[in-house]
Amino acid sequence: MSDRITVAKTYKLYIGGKFPRSESGRSYPVTDAKGTFLANAAHGSRKDARDAVSAARKAFAGWSGTTAYNRGQVLYRVAEVLEGRREQFIAEVATSEGVAAKKAQSLVDTAIDRWVWYAGWTDKIAAVLGSSNPVAGPYFSFSTPEPTGVVAVLAPQQSSLLGLISVIAPVIASGNTCVVITSQDRPLPAITLSEVLATSDVPGGVVNIITGRTAEIAPWLASHGDVNALDLTGAPESIRADLERAAAGTVKRVLRNKPSEDFAVTPDMSRLRAFLETKTVWHPMGV
Repeated sequence: MSDRITVAKTYKLYIGGKFPRSESGRSYPVTDAKGTFLANAAHGSRKDARDAVSAARKAFAGWSGTTAYNRGQVLYRVAEVLEGRREQFIAEVATSEGVAAKKAQSLVDTAIDRWVWYAGWTDKIAAVLGSSNPVAGPYFSFSTPEPTGVVAVLAPQQSSLLGLISVIAPVIASGNTCVVITSQDRPLPAITLSEVLATSDVPGGVVNIITGRTAEIAPWLASHGDVNALDLTGAPESIRADLERAAAGTVKRVLRNKPSEDFAVTPDMSRLRAFLETKTVWHPMGV
């Protein structure tokens, strides 16, 4: 038996396409389902959340202005990199969630397939959700879906990868940018996902990932004036009402999905619709 002491990893945040340390200088231990130490994760703060929102806002114009077809290509590239790190994700999901290897394999495969499913929707959203409106006059009227803006996403606490991808992919597939607060106790798959995003074609700032305590960081995002929408999926039940009240102060869209949502179920378009707004355009005939 070796007496060597292994070097414990201390992971960083993912903000603006970079991996900064938390402004707070804090970290916390991450353990597996049995309580065995795995690594240290950065303990994000209010300042980190503000920096992430700034990065997401800066990236929004470019990402929302990219053609839908190109967004789909970028997201499919992410799926390719996810597939290349499949074994690492299986190991992390198994240790984080305390499931058998076969179950972890199924969860990871479903997560990758889920990402591809949303990637395929990018250039179909306008055709499905847009419309040509009948009007009594010499002009055309069209309704087209447009992204909401910056979305704060509270990731599921239990489903460390499948749930995470199920809340991130529809947000960015529809042209939004996001700030994600990971599962507090199971952040390792999210950290690995940030490494995948950094080494794929996703522009910096489109997805920003913060590890830490959801109850500490979420109120600042809910009340932030430059956040346009809030996904409460991973919010603790005890603070959900407070977060909704804070979000109402800046007239945010709020998605109220429960933490008990079954992410293994085949998705529908509800999450794609959640963070889209409808723009109606009037155009004179013959012009």
